[in-house]
Amino acid sequence: MNEQFYNVSANPHVRDKASTHSIMLDVIAALTPAALFGWWNFGVPAILNTIICIATCVITEYAWQHFMHKPVTIRDLSAALTGLLLAMNLPAGVPYWMPVLGGVFAIIVVKQVFGGLGQNFMNPALGARCFLLISFAGKMTDFTVKGFGTTFDSATGATPLAVLKAGGNVDLKAMFFGTTPGTIGETSAVLLLIGGIYLIAKRIISWRIPVCYIVTLGIFVLLFGGHGGDMTYLAQQLCGGGLMLGAFFMATDYVTSPITPKGQIVFGILLGILTGIFRIFGGSAEGVSYAIIFCNLLVPLIERFTVPVAFGKGGKNK
Repeated sequence: MNEQFYNVSANPHVRDKASTHSIMLDVIAALTPAALFGWWNFGVPAILNTIICIATCVITEYAWQHFMHKPVTIRDLSAALTGLLLAMNLPAGVPYWMPVLGGVFAIIVVKQVFGGLGQNFMNPALGARCFLLISFAGKMTDFTVKGFGTTFDSATGATPLAVLKAGGNVDLKAMFFGTTPGTIGETSAVLLLIGGIYLIAKRIISWRIPVCYIVTLGIFVLLFGGHGGDMTYLAQQLCGGGLMLGAFFMATDYVTSPITPKGQIVFGILLGILTGIFRIFGGSAEGVSYAIIFCNLLVPLIERFTVPVAFGKGGKNK
């Protein structure tokens, strides 16, 4: 009698050379062009606030893990990436104590209190940004900073989306390349798009979330934006605000986004719908941060209904 034996071992059964450190490094590399442009666009305040954000997040994570007698994991670069993302979501001219407060909130309240990397229920950088936006709305919406090479009049302090919402007209070319008011890292749509394509090409992120997000928002704008089939207005909405930054660098966060392919599609569609509602019908011209955080909370529910059905007993027969 021939007997067949199966080797059973502990997971993980699928192995990959990628590590947390290498993944975070790739994301940082993809975000670097937009960050450098933000420094050029907004000058010394942008550079200092970026350094403060990164240093605060790394030091806070080290201090928390050290005093809580936990393994120190700052070498995985997750805290550094959180600091960089938080900086990219801040106006360059905010007081220097705000990045410190935001960094501490991101690492301790959003990340470490819930168990550290892999346990947080929302994106730490976005959680901190929304905390600062709610607490200090005036400072978080003040974009009156002059950079090294900007050609726009930053004295107005109005972002392109705010101008559009007020019925004004904006320069699409300036929005695409980034010489407009905004947060440090959100203005250059082309550099963020290049960074996102790099991450997709290296298979660091899936195309499903950003593509479904951007396409859904585009359809929503055409249907409900009040400008009919105006392609210029559509392009302005897609290039403006934090859409490209959010779609490629924050909505795709491994911890706070679905792992199932169908779930990622649903997640992206919901993001597009919510962002459209916030932008078109809400009081604010932006809506990316709140849309992502709200959908982060829905991820367990999305995965529950999109998890693949197992073969065999109780599952699919074919």
